[in-house]
Amino acid sequence: MEFSVWLGFFAASWAISLSPGAGAIAAMSSGLNYGFKRGYFTTIGLILGILTQIVLVGAGLGALIAASEQAFMLVKWAGVAYLVYLGVQQWRSPGKPLVAQTSESKPVTRRQLIMRGWGINAVNPKGTVFLLAVVPQFLDLNQHLGPQYAVIAATLGFTDAVVMAGYTALASRVLSALRSEAHLKMLNRVFGSLFVAAGALLATIKRS
Repeated sequence: MEFSVWLGFFAASWAISLSPGAGAIAAMSSGLNYGFKRGYFTTIGLILGILTQIVLVGAGLGALIAASEQAFMLVKWAGVAYLVYLGVQQWRSPGKPLVAQTSESKPVTRRQLIMRGWGINAVNPKGTVFLLAVVPQFLDLNQHLGPQYAVIAATLGFTDAVVMAGYTALASRVLSALRSEAHLKMLNRVFGSLFVAAGALLATIKRS
């Protein structure tokens, strides 16, 4: 991949990462509930989900999902169900400030946060279709594709790591400013509703 082509993709990657979606909702939700240091593990999962999508596209499985009505619908509704599930969980979360957590409470593990983030991006046919539409524009078919996909994966991973860090930090700052259980519970319900809304939008996505 030529440097000028990579610069174009680098610019596109920022636009992709900054665009609001389920990933941004997840990053802010984790920042709100767990603070920056722990909440950022959700971003690690989101990045792993993006890498999973790139591997699928690079291996040709992404094209199969996009071309097969049954495969596309299976992945789509799995993604919808997962986002709605996260929304219900968030809605029902207690409005307890982070500083009020004790050793008696059962914290969400880092692995759970990573898997939550991974599931959001990995089980999302919208991401597959998007990558199939965007990535080929930056590939040189006369060169080996493996190194080019590696550069694309590293670039998307970097921009998402920076952007989602910003979303997580922003929400964690909001958390530090709030002490009212009622306010935190209200914010949890807002994020829960956003997850459900993201699921509803995903349900409208078509292969075309």
